[in-house]
Amino acid sequence: MKRILGWLISIVLLFGKTQTLYAALPENTFLCEETQEKTQERTGEEAEEQLVTGPEPEARSAFLMEADGGQILFEKNSQEQLAPASVTKIMTLLLIFDALDSGKLHMEDSITTSEYAASMGGSQVFLEPGETQTADTMIKCISVASANDACVAMAEHISGSEEAFVAQMNERAKGLGMERTTFQNCNGLDAEGHVTTAKDIGIMSRELVTKYPEIEKYSTIWMDTITHTTKKGSSEFGLANTNKLIRQYKYATGLKTGSTNDAGFCLSATARKDGVELISVVMACPDAKTRVKDSVALLNYGFGICTRYEDKEGLTKKAEVKVIGGVQDKVSGEVTEQFAYTDTNGRNPAEMEKKVTLKKKMKAPVKKGETIGELVYVLNETEVGRIPIKARTAVGKLTYKKALLQTLRQTFTV
Repeated sequence: MKRILGWLISIVLLFGKTQTLYAALPENTFLCEETQEKTQERTGEEAEEQLVTGPEPEARSAFLMEADGGQILFEKNSQEQLAPASVTKIMTLLLIFDALDSGKLHMEDSITTSEYAASMGGSQVFLEPGETQTADTMIKCISVASANDACVAMAEHISGSEEAFVAQMNERAKGLGMERTTFQNCNGLDAEGHVTTAKDIGIMSRELVTKYPEIEKYSTIWMDTITHTTKKGSSEFGLANTNKLIRQYKYATGLKTGSTNDAGFCLSATARKDGVELISVVMACPDAKTRVKDSVALLNYGFGICTRYEDKEGLTKKAEVKVIGGVQDKVSGEVTEQFAYTDTNGRNPAEMEKKVTLKKKMKAPVKKGETIGELVYVLNETEVGRIPIKARTAVGKLTYKKALLQTLRQTFTV
């Protein structure tokens, strides 16, 4: 039966009729993902009115933040504990990428599906017991198709059991300051005590997209296929992204939908426009159309009040510090990182001022790359950030022998 469903999905996706297919799939205890809804663009007049009054999402809980600096732009009941459904998978993906980053896991690793993982139900890609897929394919299944079976298979591979993996999820959440979150499973199926908040979802979403930007490669896939290879042979299975914003909102970059009977419809949406990156979260929406509409409204509001400043010039004047007891009496500085700032207070970043502050003097030896001062950024008399100015070269300590040679050179140089 699973193979038949998989075959049907591939055929229907081939003809672009995923909407009909999703309606035909059994819901079990898990709500089917929404059919595609057209997102209407806000008129200029509506957008202008929203900037004055702020968004008014229908979602029971909502949260909007600027991803780079973590500035909160909007909140509605953002600390209310609610069931998150498959938005849970953001933390699952975060731990998967942590394992990749540490070298514990590799993209080409073969992941075996257990009997338990294959039994998950709900949103799935119909992995069979004993079936293997690469970690790369499993990540794709989780990110695009919200596959519960792939989540559990990855959890068991990384931690030995789903229970041990969930303990790591809760530990990671604690470390991020997600104070009102408790996970009971790795895929978001309804379970007593499995709760989080819109704000906490925003926090873990930011950690994932800023620490592991490569997630965007997966979260922006609209349609793709995987190959099931079992004792019964090989067959193709179609994947369709559950996040309709990817097709309906031109600035969308991800991230994860969720819907269950307890949770309603949820979405953590990421988007980028003119260098500004935003994360919006809506929870407990009454239907799929509302979660899309609310997310677009939140993101439009955020882009309307945010302006990005990026300094591509760095130091524009020579920066030097006097060196005491060195083979050279001065050391010049340079900046090795680019400063960027997103303003959310209606100020014009074009009016940004840069001020150089340097140490009065330094004792030799001075190491290359040692901090000799700071480049300070001030906007409308308010400091908004600073980056270090580092020694361009090393300056060695002047010894008696070096001082004598230096004196002789100066004496006999014409």
